[in-house]
Amino acid sequence: MNALTPYAAFFMRLAVGGVFLLHGIGKFERGIGATAHLLAGVGFPFATIFAVILMTIETIGAICVLLGILTRAWAAAMAVVMIVAILAVKVRNGMNFELEALLLAGAVTLVALGDGPLSVAVRFKQSPT
Repeated sequence: MNALTPYAAFFMRLAVGGVFLLHGIGKFERGIGATAHLLAGVGFPFATIFAVILMTIETIGAICVLLGILTRAWAAAMAVVMIVAILAVKVRNGMNFELEALLLAGAVTLVALGDGPLSVAVRFKQSPT
């Protein structure tokens, strides 16, 4: 194993969390109504509820991933968001989905890697005595 391997999660958290946060901030700037309208336009039922969930994952979840707090749980939620985006929006409309596929791969990688040693959560983990 390479000496830098334990820090791979840090760089993946920066990439995935950063992109999700940028998209989440954009949704917050446009508001819940605009996000719900977008979701309703692609056929989502209960668009307002899903807009709030999506905005939460893309902002609070992204901040947690960037800091390394509950990374596996938030990354799993992000992976679900990307699967839905790819299947319900991109493929259905014949659009390219390279970014979504990369974010899906990154989120799945974070589910496997967890927080990593460079995280806020590492401060709260107890070492075996």
